[in-house]
Amino acid sequence: MTKIKDIVKNLDKSLFLITFILFILGLIMVFSASNVTSYMDGGSPYAYFLRQGLFLIASFIFCIFLVKFNTKFYGMVSNLLLIILIAILILLLIYGEATNDAISWIYIGPFGFQPSEFIKITMIVFMARYYEVNEHKMNNWLVAIIPLLIGGIITFLIMFQPDLGTAIIFAALTGLMFLASPTKKKIKKDILLILAGMLVVVVLVLIFTGGSILESRQLERFNFTRPCDRLLDTGNQVCNSYIAINNGGLTGTGLGNSTQKYLYLPEPYTDFIFAVIVEELGLVTGILIILAYIYILYRILKIGSASYTNRGSLICYGVAVYIFLHIAVNLLGLFGLMPLTGVPLPFMSYGGSFTLCLMVALAMVQRVNIETKLREKNN
Repeated sequence: MTKIKDIVKNLDKSLFLITFILFILGLIMVFSASNVTSYMDGGSPYAYFLRQGLFLIASFIFCIFLVKFNTKFYGMVSNLLLIILIAILILLLIYGEATNDAISWIYIGPFGFQPSEFIKITMIVFMARYYEVNEHKMNNWLVAIIPLLIGGIITFLIMFQPDLGTAIIFAALTGLMFLASPTKKKIKKDILLILAGMLVVVVLVLIFTGGSILESRQLERFNFTRPCDRLLDTGNQVCNSYIAINNGGLTGTGLGNSTQKYLYLPEPYTDFIFAVIVEELGLVTGILIILAYIYILYRILKIGSASYTNRGSLICYGVAVYIFLHIAVNLLGLFGLMPLTGVPLPFMSYGGSFTLCLMVALAMVQRVNIETKLREKNN
């Protein structure tokens, strides 16, 4: 295990600082966005703030311990963890109880965790380690596509919960990591053609059946354009987020002064927290947050490109894709450019499972950077 002084010395300081600032801003905004809902539900206005603070502290302590281990250790652990999480997803579908129309949570006392969230991070490490170990076998079709087959099984398990947003992100994450792997170009091209053909078949089936194979609740997700024309129907959530953003203008109405969080936006401290941020702190702050996201992704990819191992590079690439997909799916849904899927916004949204997974992902990137710096010094 690496000593704490070596860890601190070799951290990517700029990445650590910007993520720390965003986590603190997110904590403040969770309090601002949740106090009304919490009070109206008969609880303390500080309830979500205190829980999110606890999530952050517990996650940070865990990551201090995690970052001391070599990334090779992460790869070995990921194999066992992946099997356990797949088993949990199967058991959840059999014995789980629905929460918000989805069977995706396991509760231990007052706390719940989402296995499908943890499996994203586990898959990143598993694929990074798998393609490193089998780097010289990537001209073999079966060896190359095993992670895709595992990813496909997991995607369907998540879809059956049903959790469309998480399934989309997981499938995209698996596919993009496959494209970044050292697999031969011909195999990648063949896989892309097969996937494109499957997509065309799915679209044709939906067109010719008029979507009858989907439930009405699932079909409603595709009716996402012009939400304010459907204000009393399925456009209520997105239209109210538009109103919140419009209310904020350039500089905002002031911290705590959002009107849309007064039960107009459902759970404004999770999926719609960006709308509350813009309403209270203004469009300028919203743009600064997006710029901060871009900088974080840039730093992660730079750390990955400097890594001396394929394992380190793929971990960083996977984490960058993981964060980007969450940002894109959340904001595109918020702006009515794609169906709403209930995906949290990195650093901002309330939630223990996602907070821990995000912090673990960043800790792994920092570990890659630490290993690179230590190797440079030893050489």
